[in-house]
Amino acid sequence: MSLDEIKKEISDIKKMLEEIIVLQKEILERIKEEGSSEEIPLDASLLLRLPDHLRKTMMALAKLVKAKAEDVAKITGRARAVESAYLNQLVRMGYVKRERVKREVYFSIVGGEK
Repeated sequence: MSLDEIKKEISDIKKMLEEIIVLQKEILERIKEEGSSEEIPLDASLLLRLPDHLRKTMMALAKLVKAKAEDVAKITGRARAVESAYLNQLVRMGYVKRERVKREVYFSIVGGEK
């Protein structure tokens, strides 16, 4: 690996960590505004363990709190079917829960369990 490649990797990691910090601040603010005492559903170590495609989905879902695959797709810019597959993968991993309301399927992050 060349020095330029290492610098790019470090820059990418720094950008990812900055995004995670911003997201956690947004979650904290939302919890303060809503007066919720729930545990913060995401932590940096979880996000760093996930592959990039799942991390992007998880961060979009964290912003929405509870959402359908099409809502997540609007944020990530990916197709609804792709987001649905990623969300279901996160469900199987135990990080996200799925809830059916009539004909709609909603996803939300499992709070602090993993």
